[in-house]
Amino acid sequence: MQVLLPPGWPRPKGYANGVTARGRMVFVAGMIGWDAQGVFHSDDIGVQARQALENVVAVLAEGGAKPEHIVRMTWYVTDKREYVAAYPDIGKAFKELIGCYNAAMTAVEVSALIEDRAKVEIEVTAVVPD
Repeated sequence: MQVLLPPGWPRPKGYANGVTARGRMVFVAGMIGWDAQGVFHSDDIGVQARQALENVVAVLAEGGAKPEHIVRMTWYVTDKREYVAAYPDIGKAFKELIGCYNAAMTAVEVSALIEDRAKVEIEVTAVVPD
């Protein structure tokens, strides 16, 4: 994987502007903050983000991929202010579970997610090198 950073651009904090990679692609559907049995244990967005990331890692493993193979992440959040306020908790979970900030990322505030208690949904594309 190669992070794309045009000359003279500052390195973004927490994501990459772009990524190029070759290999077998693994696509992870939107993961939310419930456990493997579909149970929410908290309504806190930081706690839900950690669980969603744990779910992403579990699905990646099932596809023979690891967090370092992630090239793209899209985050859907129901409350931008709540999400920004939870940056410290989300950042800690991200570092522990994903490890690096080399993925191209987008975060979008949405009016709701399909599961009423869900506050965050994360979808991922990973590329496992040949």
